Amino acid sequence: MNAALLPHPPRRPIRELSDELISQIAAGEVVERPASVVRELVDNALDAGATQVTVRLAAGGVRLISVEDDGLGILTEELPLAFRRHATSKIGNLQDLESVATMGFRGEALAAINSIADCAILSRASGQSGAYLLDGRTGELKPVARSQGTTVEVKELFYSTPARRKFLKTDATELSHCIESVRRHALARPDVGFAIWHDGKLIEQWRRCEDPSQQASLNQRLADVLGADFIAQSIAVDWRPASAARAQGEPSTESSQGPGALRVWGRVGIPDAARSRADQQFCYVNGRFVRDKVLTHAARSAYEDVLHGHRQPVYALYLAMDPARVDVNVHPTKIEVRFRDSREVHQGVRHAVEDTLAKPRAGQADGTATATPAAPTSAQAAPTLFQPNGLEQEQPTAPAGYTQRAMYFGAPTEVTGHRVSDIGMLWQPDVSPQGGWAAQGYAQVKEEPAQRAGDTEQNPVPPSRPASEEASLPQGDWPLGKALAQLQGIYILAENTQGLVIVDMHAAHERIVYERLKNQLATQQAQGATTTVAQLASQPLLIPATFAATPQEVATAEAHYATLHTLGLEISPFSPKTLAVRAVPTTLAQGDAVELARSVLAELAQHEASTVIQRAQNELLATMACHGAVRANRRLTLDEMNALLRQMEATERSDQCNHGRPTWRQLSVREIDALFLRGR
Repeated sequence: MNAALLPHPPRRPIRELSDELISQIAAGEVVERPASVVRELVDNALDAGATQVTVRLAAGGVRLISVEDDGLGILTEELPLAFRRHATSKIGNLQDLESVATMGFRGEALAAINSIADCAILSRASGQSGAYLLDGRTGELKPVARSQGTTVEVKELFYSTPARRKFLKTDATELSHCIESVRRHALARPDVGFAIWHDGKLIEQWRRCEDPSQQASLNQRLADVLGADFIAQSIAVDWRPASAARAQGEPSTESSQGPGALRVWGRVGIPDAARSRADQQFCYVNGRFVRDKVLTHAARSAYEDVLHGHRQPVYALYLAMDPARVDVNVHPTKIEVRFRDSREVHQGVRHAVEDTLAKPRAGQADGTATATPAAPTSAQAAPTLFQPNGLEQEQPTAPAGYTQRAMYFGAPTEVTGHRVSDIGMLWQPDVSPQGGWAAQGYAQVKEEPAQRAGDTEQNPVPPSRPASEEASLPQGDWPLGKALAQLQGIYILAENTQGLVIVDMHAAHERIVYERLKNQLATQQAQGATTTVAQLASQPLLIPATFAATPQEVATAEAHYATLHTLGLEISPFSPKTLAVRAVPTTLAQGDAVELARSVLAELAQHEASTVIQRAQNELLATMACHGAVRANRRLTLDEMNALLRQMEATERSDQCNHGRPTWRQLSVREIDALFLRGR
C-alpha cells in the first residue's frame, strides 16, 4: 500500500557521458586526498629515472602540490598528450599490461587530477636545448628555463568539486598523510633522494644513499626514515628458495634459481620491539608499497609463538618476483595486488621471517655476531628432557630444606626421559573410544608420575657435568655468561662480558623443551615413522550445537571435512543454511562450540589446511612443554644452571618462551653504575 503511494521515478534516456565528467568520476577513485596526488606524481618521477625528488606543499597540499625531479623529462611534442585520458608511455599492448614493471601504467592519473584542479607541467627532456611549460586548462605551450627533468604543479585541489573539498581534514592532518606517502616511496628507493617542503620550510629530507651494497644502503635509508632504533632492534633478512632448499638438504629446482624466482629481503624487528599498533609494517612487491592479506598473515604467522598477547611486529619486507606472476591492476590506487601463486608467496615470506627469528640473539649480546651451535634435530643429538612430577601447578613457596634432584642438560651417552619413541606414542592413531594422541599423552604423564619425575630406581639420571669441565671453556665464548646464583628460585643470575644476565629459568627451559619436541616430531615424520597426522582426541556432544551459517561456511565445512576431523571437530550440514557441531576437541570441550567452529571455518576459508593443522599441533606441543619445563622454586646447582645457559645459546627462538615472554635480559655494567651514581 505504501509502495503504491510512492511516485514512479521519471524515465531517463541512456546517454554517453562527457570526457570531463568521466575524468571527474575517475578522480573520485584515484584522488581521495592530497596524499593521493603526491603518490601518483612521485610514481611518475621514479618511473622517469629520477635520482632526486622534491615535493613542495602549501596548506597541507590543498593549495599547492609541486613535485620536481631530475629524470629523463618529456619531449616537447609529447607534452600535449600528458593530460589526455589513457595516454601513457608505460604500456603498449596486453603483454605489457600482464607484466607491469613500472609504478604507473594506466595513464589516467594526470587527466583525473587535471579535471579537479589547476595543473601545469614544466619539463625538459634529455638532449633538448630548452624546457617548455604546458597549461592544463588552456593547453598553451610556452618555453621556459629549467634543467633536465620535470615539474608538475597542482593548485587548488578540488576547486571544481567543492563538495569533495568539504570532506578534507585539517591542514596538519593532510600534511601528515602526504609525508607518509613520500616515506613509503623513500623506503623503497634508497638510491633516490627525497625532500619535502611545506609553506617554504624544509620539514623532511632523506639523502640519496651512495653505498653500492644493497643491504648497506637499505639499512641507511631505514635508519634515516624509521630511526636508528629500528636498525638496532631488527635483523636483516635475505631469503631465496634455493638457499632454503640447501639449508634443508634438498636439491634446488631450476625455477628457484631463475631471474624471476621469488626473493625476500629487508629487516624484521625482534619480538621485544613489537608495538601496540601495526604502524611500522611495510611490504613492497617489486618496489611497490602494498597492503596484502597474504603478506600480512605470512609475517604474523612467523611471529606466532614469539609475540606476547596482541602485540604487533615491526618489519620492512621487500619481495622481488617475475612481474608476470603478480597482478597490480586490481585496485584503483594500486595499493593491492593479486598473486598468481599466493601459496608460494605466503610460504616464502613465512619461512624467510621464521628462519631469521630462529637464530638465538644471545650471540649478539656484546654487539657482535657469535656463532652458536645448531639445535639438535634427532634423539641421538638431543639431550634428555627434565620432567617434573606429573602436571602439578607451581607452588608459591618451596618446602623448607627442599633440594631438587640433579638435572642433566648435557648430551648423555644413553638418552633418558623423553625419547623419540616416547614422542611417537603421542602421535599414533586413535586406538580407544576416547583416545587420540592428546589424551594418550596426558594420560601417560598423569599415570606415571614417578617415572616422569626421574625416579632414580626406575629412570636413573646421568651424573651432572663436573664443574671443572664447564670451567675449562673460555668465558668469552659464552654469550650468556657463567652462572653465579639463583634468585628466589625463579631467576638465574649470570655474568658475561657486558655485565649481568638475568634468566627466567622456567620460560627458558619451556622454550628448550618446546623446540626439542618439534625437532623430534619433525625427525620422525622425515624418517617416515608418521606418514599421516593423527586426529586430535574429540568428544561427541550430547546435543549438537547448531548455528545459522553463510554459504561460504557451508562450502568450507563440506570441502574440509577431513581436515576438521583431524582437528577433532565434526561439523555437518543440518539444513541448507544451518550447520551442526557434533564433536569438539577434548581439550576444548568446555568452550563455546559454535564460536570455535566459526573461527576454524574462517581460518580454513582463508588459509591452507596444512597451516591450520600445523598451528593446532604446535599449540599442543607448547602446552606439553609448559608442563614439562622446570618449575619455579626448584633449586639448581651451578652446573645445572650453566648447562641451561648453554642450551639456550644453542636453541632456536630461545629469547622468548612459547607465550612470547622474554627469557633473559641483559643489564650492562654502565647501567648498574648509573643505579649507584658512579662517576657522577
